[in-house]
Amino acid sequence: MFKSIYKVGLMTTLLLFVLSGCTQYRVLDNNTKEWNKVQTTKERLAIAADEEEFVTTQRTLESTITSLATQMLRNKKMNTNKPIIITSFVRLDQFKKTSEFGRIISESLINELSNRGFNIIEFRGRLAVSVNDKGEYFMTRKSNELKGEIPNTYVVVGTYSRQFGKVIVNTRVIDNITGKIITSARATYQHGKVNDCLIFKDCRPSRNIKIIKEHN
Repeated sequence: MFKSIYKVGLMTTLLLFVLSGCTQYRVLDNNTKEWNKVQTTKERLAIAADEEEFVTTQRTLESTITSLATQMLRNKKMNTNKPIIITSFVRLDQFKKTSEFGRIISESLINELSNRGFNIIEFRGRLAVSVNDKGEYFMTRKSNELKGEIPNTYVVVGTYSRQFGKVIVNTRVIDNITGKIITSARATYQHGKVNDCLIFKDCRPSRNIKIIKEHN
């Protein structure tokens, strides 16, 4: 009987030891997984911070445009042979309102993408060249003077948002048949100006003060 009790006690001890070891192993395994998650998160945050500092944040408008084009081309889904039309960049809160700033970005992207071998289509061309004593003209923004249809294309659209000391610019390439976003890019033009009305040319007119003769 004593031997039986001894065997049961020994088996119980061994079982508890094994269970304790399994529990410790699971704890260590879970700790390792959590540690790996933390390290992965740190690495991704470091990459994001590096990209923000050296890729998406720019100090000049020219480098901002170059950054947008470079980011767009990182996506290998872009088909260089497919026609691309580029539209004016608009205000984030008003999709039908642009400015010289928005037009400069779109015009400059035409140059950037065209020089990189993309098939850019100028859809603003008239059906004829008009001439007067001041010059010759082909481009127009009058819809009745444009071609009625555009072939299967990519469409480059973009928005900008004015913030304190900076302008955030977002752009994407959309398949005009499926609506699928092919690629996108974001850049921050950090101009550092307190008042950006000089950039957007919407400064309020200076206040006029009337000078009158004082009556005694």
